[in-house]
Amino acid sequence: MGCESCSTGKPNGCKSNGTCGTSGCNRLNVHDWLSNLPMSDPQSSCRIIEVSFNQGSRKDFFRNNLLQPLDKGDIVALEGVNGFDVGTVSITGELVRLQMKKRHIKEDNPEIKRVLRLASDTDKSKWKESKSREKEILIRSRAIARQLNLELKMAEVELQADARKATFFYIADDRVDFRELIRIYATEFKVKVEMKQIGARQEAGKVGGIGSCGRELCCSTWLTDFKSVNTNAARYQNLSINQTKLSGQCGRLKCCLNYELDTYLDALQYFPEDADVIEVAKGRAFLVKKDIFRNLMWYTMADTTRHYPLSIETVKKIKEQNKQGIKPEALETVEVVSGKAKEVEPEFVDVVGQISLKSLEKNSRKRRDNERRANNSGNNKGNNQAGNNKGNKPGSQAGPPRGNRPTGRQNRGPHRPAQQRDGNNPNNGKKQSDQT
Repeated sequence: MGCESCSTGKPNGCKSNGTCGTSGCNRLNVHDWLSNLPMSDPQSSCRIIEVSFNQGSRKDFFRNNLLQPLDKGDIVALEGVNGFDVGTVSITGELVRLQMKKRHIKEDNPEIKRVLRLASDTDKSKWKESKSREKEILIRSRAIARQLNLELKMAEVELQADARKATFFYIADDRVDFRELIRIYATEFKVKVEMKQIGARQEAGKVGGIGSCGRELCCSTWLTDFKSVNTNAARYQNLSINQTKLSGQCGRLKCCLNYELDTYLDALQYFPEDADVIEVAKGRAFLVKKDIFRNLMWYTMADTTRHYPLSIETVKKIKEQNKQGIKPEALETVEVVSGKAKEVEPEFVDVVGQISLKSLEKNSRKRRDNERRANNSGNNKGNNQAGNNKGNKPGSQAGPPRGNRPTGRQNRGPHRPAQQRDGNNPNNGKKQSDQT
């Protein structure tokens, strides 16, 4: 879509000099397949070149009266309206004559303007300055048209390189009286105003974008002639009449519906035209679709949803029998063999009983026990450290080891009564008083 980090000086920074395949720097390119052919008579060569403007959205022919030849990608200063314009050379040589013949333009037409010179640095700076104003002018022009309540849509604004003329491209369904609009534009922008009406497809070609096929729009890359498209093109190709899927970004039917239409029409010549309904003993069979790739016609019955593929010869035979009042007993269907490799469906595997819930519960219980044991060992280690630190305080005497220290249970004996162990026993108090 164009590169902005190039230092070659080409428009939009194209390192390929406007000949790249992305069409970002120059849309609607034409390959010059006559550029490498030697010329027997250089004097009889075509002196007219094709110049593109605004990234190829507009192209025009100019007469080259300069002594030096021009090549594709050169930036030239051209004769404009009350000034000059700047464009990029897109086609030179004999191919220009073919393009002029296609557009019904004669080579000796006096209205063809001249090439002034190769664009200088001053011309390029003025050109870039005027191009930077186009977006601002477009936004302001839309606001003015909305204030005047005009039923039109401003699609694009193209300024001349010297900013003396502006061309406004608009879209409108009906005729619009924009005389007051032109006066306001001329006063507001200080330019000579030219209004050009375009269609929705031309607007999509100027804006550009990506289609549903994943590629750039045909109207913005190579398609220049727009032919009418109707829903019959979709019916001939057995496409569902879905307005959302059949419409392009312009809101009209896609131009690509006409690409294969001629092939379908040639193939449908061998199919019978009056075979929408055929009669058999069970009832009537209605035509569903025509398969031009296999030369089959698919029918369905009213009392079933099954589709019956019939060959063209079988349908013609049944139609002849119906004209004679004969109804065949059944439809002679054709076995349809698909060329695609059959996908192997995965077999069903019964895994019930292979995984036991008891084993899962056992594992989870074991994990909880390990975690609890680890927590307890950490708490005991912390308590032991705290006890050792307390016993080693300054001024305290370390006692005997815990294992050698006499306990109260050893002094009291193994079969001491509960009353003697009770601290509230009156004898205990008496002993204490005696001792004191």
